[in-house]
Amino acid sequence: MELNLQPLAPTCFVTGQPFAEGQRVASFLVRDPKTLAILRYDLLESAAAGFAPPASVACRWVQVFKPHPAGANPERALRLTAENLFLTLADPATEPSPETTRLLLFLALMLERKRLLRPRGRSADGTRIVYEHLRLKRFFELPAEELTPEFFVQVQEQLSVLVGVPKPRSTPPA
Repeated sequence: MELNLQPLAPTCFVTGQPFAEGQRVASFLVRDPKTLAILRYDLLESAAAGFAPPASVACRWVQVFKPHPAGANPERALRLTAENLFLTLADPATEPSPETTRLLLFLALMLERKRLLRPRGRSADGTRIVYEHLRLKRFFELPAEELTPEFFVQVQEQLSVLVGVPKPRSTPPA
């Protein structure tokens, strides 16, 4: 799964104010109903109450703003894969929400299947599953939630916002 998205904006979508290092920034992924493009809206967490997304929100997360280092390649940040969406949402600076946790668990399943993540057991208290990112040699702890049919229905709703609703299959004439 690859999506082309804008990198983190330098200014708040609602107020137009430039972000300063250390400020809390809320990011929203929304599918534009007209163009079907995935749009990213970045805004100060304090301005989130004044934000009315133009369509369904697929995912929302909050992170602490860090300016891009000089000489960084912004083109690399434009391609959002399942792997770097996982890394963004699993970052300890990103606050979990039910939507991001659900998406994280689903992405972990995908990346485990691609052999990019490997489960390494449970946390000491048994409430979290420990995954190792094989290429980065980093460990991530995710909630050990039961993956019920309702879980997959909710993930499907989130993903339909990101990748669109599949076209119905036409049945061949009998």
